[in-house]
Amino acid sequence: MIRLIFLTLLFFSYTLKADQNHEIQGIRQAVLDYIESQEQVLPERMQRSLDPQLAKRTYWLGTDGEEFIMHSSYETMLKIAASYNKNGDKFGLNPKKDIEIFDVDQRVASVKLTVDDWIDYMHLYKNQEGQWKVINVLWQFHDTSKQKSQ
Repeated sequence: MIRLIFLTLLFFSYTLKADQNHEIQGIRQAVLDYIESQEQVLPERMQRSLDPQLAKRTYWLGTDGEEFIMHSSYETMLKIAASYNKNGDKFGLNPKKDIEIFDVDQRVASVKLTVDDWIDYMHLYKNQEGQWKVINVLWQFHDTSKQKSQ
């Protein structure tokens, strides 16, 4: 009897771990689509990773010296993916893409993406089709003095 209980617990533990690994892979893929779409100039990957209601924000210093919150929308991010690295000069040969998944709870996740020049704190959710989508991003340059209008 004890052996049966042990085997049952082991089976459920393995099943839960397999499900969790599947979710982690889906989250990682959405984050990779987000960053690699910018690196490789592939807006279709950006589109695949984002929810249309995306809210991406950072603080910015305007030309008048006043700080404000700069917003980037879904549409803006698709344009960025199509143009940001068009000349191939925005990322190094082997760009850093460190993905740290802080928490996953059923259909929501919290992630930190660290790349060469900036960090993105991201919130993702899993939609009804089972796809992980980025819905919120708060970002900053590692060198925050770059966060100003020219």
